Amino acid sequence: MTKIRIENLYKIFGHAPERAIPMLQKGKGKDEIFKEAKLSVGVNNASFDVKQGEIVVVMGLSGSGKSTLVRCINRLIEPTSGKVYIDGEDVTALDGESLRLMRQKKLGMVFQNFALFPHRTVRQNAAYGLEIQNVSLDERNERADNSLAQVGLAGWEDALPRQLSGGMQQRVGLARALALDPDILLMDEAFSALDPLIRRDMQDELVDLQQKMRKTIVFISHDLDEALKLGDRIVLMKDGAIVQVGAPEDILTNPSTEYVARFVEEVDITKVLYAESVMKKVHDVVYLGQDGPRTALRKMKKAGLSSLFVLDNEHKYAGIVSAEECARQVELGARDIKSVICTDCKTVPPDLPAQDLIQIIYDLPHPLPVVDDDGYLKGVIVRGTLLGAIAERGRAVEKVGEEEEKEESAA
Repeated sequence: MTKIRIENLYKIFGHAPERAIPMLQKGKGKDEIFKEAKLSVGVNNASFDVKQGEIVVVMGLSGSGKSTLVRCINRLIEPTSGKVYIDGEDVTALDGESLRLMRQKKLGMVFQNFALFPHRTVRQNAAYGLEIQNVSLDERNERADNSLAQVGLAGWEDALPRQLSGGMQQRVGLARALALDPDILLMDEAFSALDPLIRRDMQDELVDLQQKMRKTIVFISHDLDEALKLGDRIVLMKDGAIVQVGAPEDILTNPSTEYVARFVEEVDITKVLYAESVMKKVHDVVYLGQDGPRTALRKMKKAGLSSLFVLDNEHKYAGIVSAEECARQVELGARDIKSVICTDCKTVPPDLPAQDLIQIIYDLPHPLPVVDDDGYLKGVIVRGTLLGAIAERGRAVEKVGEEEEKEESAA
């Protein structure tokens, strides 16, 4: 279900800002418009959706328009043109009172600077939004304490902000937003002011919280690694315009422009490739209770394999059986393979990163089965296929740059 929809959004700063829209539509650039009309382009015809429970990371370099865009969602900045819908309601058409109620009920915001009141306790800071809503003291303290516990600050309720580290202060800012129990969190460079170690901890914290809360989150960042770690999808901006929207792997493996390719060229591709995206389908299996050792050997011979995966009577993964063990069972006159199935052979989930797969498969004597949480065999990782997929996606990034260079030369 779509939670947020942004349609043809423009934000131009300056006198009579509407003048810039026809200029942008004619293909004039941000710098050209500033020189001609003394107007600054913040957002240029942006359109995308955010689904319920999704983390969308809007990223780009400084001045790309990402922070302006997120502030247009809750109208901290008034759009020049275009529409923003939340749950189907046009935010840009709301009067002052209706907008205030929507912000209170549906939207929470976490800023780069912690924006804490130095003279208020941690609990009082976390409860501030509830205080503005005239929630009773007992209820707002209870909700503030619960949100502080969610972000790992139980026991710090009576401390003052100056007694906390930077990471802890940012947790208070996050707790303040969570205390309102909003449907949507808008997070503008929320972790950028933190040192690298604390920043990684906060990213992990947000991932863990999201698994429990399933909030809809729009997260602003200039850090690609952060975007890859947090985002279900990435919206990449340049000069106020959106240049590509897609899942992290789509952005990395199929960059739409040379600008996007430059963004992703230094990224380790194995961090964003997963077992599910590099596995092969399994066409030949042995069924427990149905296939004996002779049938298993016949299937292996036909497929040119020395082992096969075994499925139980519910067609769930049961293990691996080898040609050697099946041949031994035939010599013994046995008609069952149950006793020779390797049931403790290594398996991996579909969402395991490729960098972990490389380590696992290095010395493995058999193909690596991909098994989901319900126990079903989804596919198989073969060493050659894995390495080939990594190389192929690396070449895709190089290809975009080469094509851009050819176009420029032709022009």
